[in-house]
Amino acid sequence: MDSMDLRSVFDRQRLAHSKSPYPAARERRENLDRLRKALLRKQEDLAKAIDADFGGRSRIEVLYSEVFVSVHAMRHAAEHVDDWMQERPASLDWPLQPGRAYVMPQPVGVVGVISSWNYPVFVSIAPMAGALAAGNRVMLKPSELTPRTSELLATMIAETFSPDHVSVCQGDAETGKAFASLPLDHLIFTGSTAVGKQIMQAASENLTPLTLELGGKSPALIAEGANLSRAASSIAYGKLLNAGQTCIAPDYVLVPKPLRDRFVAAVREAVAAQYPNAASNQDYTSIINDRQFQRLKAYVEEARASDCEVIELGLSEGRRMPPVLLLDPPDRLKVMQEEIFGPILPVVTYAELTDAIAYVNSRPRPLALYLFASSERVIDRVLKETVAGGVCVNDTLVHIVAENLPFGGAGASGFGAYHGQAGFDACSRLKPVFRRHGIGLGVSLRPPYGRIHEWMRRILVR
Repeated sequence: MDSMDLRSVFDRQRLAHSKSPYPAARERRENLDRLRKALLRKQEDLAKAIDADFGGRSRIEVLYSEVFVSVHAMRHAAEHVDDWMQERPASLDWPLQPGRAYVMPQPVGVVGVISSWNYPVFVSIAPMAGALAAGNRVMLKPSELTPRTSELLATMIAETFSPDHVSVCQGDAETGKAFASLPLDHLIFTGSTAVGKQIMQAASENLTPLTLELGGKSPALIAEGANLSRAASSIAYGKLLNAGQTCIAPDYVLVPKPLRDRFVAAVREAVAAQYPNAASNQDYTSIINDRQFQRLKAYVEEARASDCEVIELGLSEGRRMPPVLLLDPPDRLKVMQEEIFGPILPVVTYAELTDAIAYVNSRPRPLALYLFASSERVIDRVLKETVAGGVCVNDTLVHIVAENLPFGGAGASGFGAYHGQAGFDACSRLKPVFRRHGIGLGVSLRPPYGRIHEWMRRILVR
């Protein structure tokens, strides 16, 4: 689509919203159910499209990590939308009595969603669940890097909703910029920090409210006393799902120096159990395209040239890149400065927990932090002394499925949150309302001013 087409779709949705500005709960549930059923009807076709776009991605992995989590988000929203829509009472101090105060959630209008290529279904549908539950119209701009999936999503949406309700706007990066420049009532973007800055700049022309779900270098911190085998298995899973092309994948591991070799051995064992012969394993995902594949290879070559110990757990076949461990890589390497977004796992050793916490805090705030510990004192300390978009203790990734938890970044990893009620609230105007009952104190405070006002002032400020 060009900018004229985008504006036409936006205008149609804005007009439709003006004619039905506050859909009833029943209508919102029906919309969520229609979308959920459409996704379930198309799930096998979507799995095939994603497999083709990636050049190899497991059907089961797609059905779990794309379809299940999307269906779960829509079911949760449909079950709770009645409660989320209710007025939220607020207390009043005595000078404002008699009266009533509350917050009224109100649809904002037209919500834009710009989704990324790594989970092209989930990061399209999950934001839509919150937007539709909140009673809005939705414009979706999917990634051009997964064209088959984007085309299928467009067909699915067109078969399910009228264009003035939900519309898919396909196009390249220029279309994305034009999309972000629309005077949307809210915009949810999932992608890299670099592109997020461009989206924010484009949206600023219209002061469009944003939810930015970005990435970054999410650490996994293993503390003394943690179950090393379980930690290694969980980290291997979190790192290798979708071949590491996950915004909340563990980017690097911090491990006590005396435990490094045991951890490496445990990771080897976990990889062999989960993805034997990874490069030829149909359960293991290919890197999305050659540009990303060459970028990842360059990380490994730079590490090798820096005399960093490189452990490759297999050989590449096509764009299926096997897991790679980098032991104590220097901070100057690109792999330690940039989000990896692939199956490369730097293992960084530390002497004391204080050093590990300082290491995390000296870097941009991550989207996720994974802590493996058995001591409540250690868990409490790390939670209080670090800042991250979300934290998962003794596991990886699964916090993203908890619809009762907000999902969002911190600092360079984004701002705002969605999922569950957080997504509903992000796509709502939480309108504060005060209603006067009878005659209040304010009547006696109106001019002309005199001694009574001075007396009242002394009472109010004492």
